[in-house]
Amino acid sequence: MDLKIFDRMESEVRGYIRSFPVIFNQARGSVLIDENRNEYIDFFSGAGTLNYGHNNPVFKEKLVEYVESDGVVHGLDMATSAKKQFLETVERVLLKPRNWQYTLQFTGPTGTNAVEAALKIARQVKGRQNIISFTHGFHGVSGGSLAVTANAKFRNAAGVALANTSFMPYDGYFGPDVDSIACIERMLEDPSSGLDKPAAVIVETVQGEGGVNVATLRWIKELEKLCRRHDMLLIVDDIQVGCGRTGSFFSFESAGIRPDIITLSKSLSGYGLPMSLVLMKPELDIWKPGAHSGTFRGNNLAFVTATAALDTYWTSDAFSTEIQRKERMVRDWLENVVHSYPNAGLAVRGRGLIQGLVTNGDPSLAGRIASKAFEQGLVIETSGAQDEVLKLLPALTIEDELLTRGLEVIERSVGEALAESGQQGARVLKFGGKAR
Repeated sequence: MDLKIFDRMESEVRGYIRSFPVIFNQARGSVLIDENRNEYIDFFSGAGTLNYGHNNPVFKEKLVEYVESDGVVHGLDMATSAKKQFLETVERVLLKPRNWQYTLQFTGPTGTNAVEAALKIARQVKGRQNIISFTHGFHGVSGGSLAVTANAKFRNAAGVALANTSFMPYDGYFGPDVDSIACIERMLEDPSSGLDKPAAVIVETVQGEGGVNVATLRWIKELEKLCRRHDMLLIVDDIQVGCGRTGSFFSFESAGIRPDIITLSKSLSGYGLPMSLVLMKPELDIWKPGAHSGTFRGNNLAFVTATAALDTYWTSDAFSTEIQRKERMVRDWLENVVHSYPNAGLAVRGRGLIQGLVTNGDPSLAGRIASKAFEQGLVIETSGAQDEVLKLLPALTIEDELLTRGLEVIERSVGEALAESGQQGARVLKFGGKAR
């Protein structure tokens, strides 16, 4: 394909086009189609933005109806019928069934806008500047969000000092025998630890960009207790692993916690339309009118599709049950791949339909697997400090047949990549109790 116009006119900062060097033209469900009519199974989902697949027909119908009716497209933070319906649906579908009370703030359209707002309000409420973030955490690439992001690649691009953040060890960072919550508490209690008292803690329950690192439910519970003991707000960044990615709508629900602030974006609109949201406990809403602004802080088209997503998938437990079934399918398959190559240093970790195949022995292996998978018609990315994790993010709505085909591509690609590096493994794989 002719990609010369992109090379000539687009900045060197472009990234995914280098991993997937074709011109995509159409997309339906979990399939991407390029200009030559080649089809690709999508295990990328717009980095977690398309939890319900491409061009979801239910959402598309609602969107077309709204546009054809001359519904308001741009409205800043004015009241519109689309926003009213979205607010009513959030209250009815998400908040009332959980007996939660949160105030909603619509920020600029990307996830980092929501994180910036969350950090600002936390600092205003507590009157303190410092924030605790975690090793391998990712929260965005604008100034405040970047300061709480750990990855050196992103931090080095800032060009300025990034301050007012203290990084602490995430669950399992020092191995299973080290209680990182106890480490943090010791520093908070010690007036000579050098740790300025934080306003808040910001955390991902599953670190997607960081390498599909999964916090245990116990650790999440203890983190909330730590925040309460030390008068810190708890911010859960649910931008990538919320909206059903881990099985429940919010990734932290199974831990039974109540964050002070929640950030959402990516799959919130359900259709790939830019939209971000901050949920905060009502007593934290001390903003002065207009104090956190933005031209695109009210995407009415996104309100329409987000409302459709909530009504279509989240009014009962049926969708969560289906996600959990697919999780078991993916996890079993990947575990069997790992057992087939016992000397390759492979491992699996994840929750719901964010799963990672970890290449501990050879960090470059994940990238080679992803490249071979793309050659065989599968779009999949890597993550982690050294891109050492093959990250699976299929749509939550993916059909079993496509999911199986994608997993078969991964299995073949692992074997091919290992063979090229001179590693061999047994080829007896079992799935569902039967040899494949």
